[in-house]
Amino acid sequence: MAQSIVYRQLTASAKSRLQLAQKLAERNIPGHVAEEVLDRFQEARLINDAEFADMWVRSRAQSRKLARSALRRELADKGIDQETAAAALEQLSDADEEAAARQLVERKIRPGLDLQDRADRDKVARRLASMLARKGYQPSQAFRIVNEVLEAHAFSDSGQA
Repeated sequence: MAQSIVYRQLTASAKSRLQLAQKLAERNIPGHVAEEVLDRFQEARLINDAEFADMWVRSRAQSRKLARSALRRELADKGIDQETAAAALEQLSDADEEAAARQLVERKIRPGLDLQDRADRDKVARRLASMLARKGYQPSQAFRIVNEVLEAHAFSDSGQA
């Protein structure tokens, strides 16, 4: 029974060992049985936390544009140890992270947004920086990127008039 639960879970999507252990516990599989089954799956290389972490970082960084700090938290929640998480996070460079943040900000800027009014611009900047902060970007980095993107938009808009 424990094996079929693990097979079903892995068929749906890749999972960390901790996630699978939690599923087995939810189904009232005794701890020693769960450990034995998980050990066998790990020996057969059907469970590999390092591969899971690499895949998770690639997927979430690309689809959700999350910063490394947010990805690190998500990996920890999934039972990935700090060393394995750090190795997986090495695939993201500072430039990748910054480019993702810029893309997020660019996507959120509405066409025709009037950035000439200082109060409106500050309000937009706060909202955009907050959005980046929720995705794990440091406040100083978020505000710098937002201001640079808004400045570029204000400049390009004024150049078209």
